Amino acid sequence: MEERSGPLGQPYSRDELWAESHHVGLALENGPIDRLRRDVDRLAVEIGPRNIYHYEALQKAADHLETSLRETGYSPLLHRYETQGKAFFNISAELPGRQHKDEIIVIGAHYDTHKDSPGANDNGSAIAALLELARHFVGRPMRRTLRFVAFTNEESPFTRRKAMGSRVYASECRRRRDNIVGMICLETIGCYSEEIGSQWLSFGGLFLPRRGDFLALVANPASRNLLRQVSATLEQNTALRIRPVILPTHSPGAWSSDHWSFWREGFPALMATDTAPLRYRYYHTGEDTPDKVDFVWLSLVVSSFYPVVAGLVVCH
Repeated sequence: MEERSGPLGQPYSRDELWAESHHVGLALENGPIDRLRRDVDRLAVEIGPRNIYHYEALQKAADHLETSLRETGYSPLLHRYETQGKAFFNISAELPGRQHKDEIIVIGAHYDTHKDSPGANDNGSAIAALLELARHFVGRPMRRTLRFVAFTNEESPFTRRKAMGSRVYASECRRRRDNIVGMICLETIGCYSEEIGSQWLSFGGLFLPRRGDFLALVANPASRNLLRQVSATLEQNTALRIRPVILPTHSPGAWSSDHWSFWREGFPALMATDTAPLRYRYYHTGEDTPDKVDFVWLSLVVSSFYPVVAGLVVCH
């Protein structure tokens, strides 16, 4: 599948992205860009590193997410579990479907960070996007149920282990026999660069584009249909440049975030990412701060997922 690009196949410039963001109704002040910036600042600056090593900060982040969702008009649920002598919380909020309530679309992102990293991009950018999507869809009638979930404990020492927040949650969904027909994992989505060579693992553009100006969509073979639908919606309705990729379930890179937990339980899922360490030079460092996040790009990513989510839940 081809990447989305500008006229004559040239990549969109940052100015064109800015123009596109205005076209879809974004505003610099008191609008989505401003809200995205405030949410990232709250997590990365006011709260800072948040994980088992910074446990109090992790709880503050959970409180912030619960409050934000409640103020938006949801009734969030806290899913508590214990490991290593401490309590941790996944946080969910949903809009019940009207015609097909039992069919569930999950939009998820993890809110913890790697060790001492403030986590502005990984994963503050995705949590800010999740909150903005939740704001956009609140009160809208839809056929399917839309569920937003903020996961704890995606990072070390829990990655791919039983106490990983999304593994605990996805296992609960399987035990409840939740009919999850699609899951989108938002993972590190705030880095954008038009510089040639800014994208690693490009292999001269054969595998990935040489510029870090696209969003990667990663699915496993069992999630092919979900990937096809999401990609088609983005290509037909937005200016967002994408690169859909299908990888084996247990391959490095494919199993690096919360979508993998849903693959393990047999649910179709995909990861939307700026490719994290393959582009973002501050990944898992103390320099992952809000000034490194491109909020114009982030706002375009968020607005581009409005028609994606609407198509999946079939908004009226």
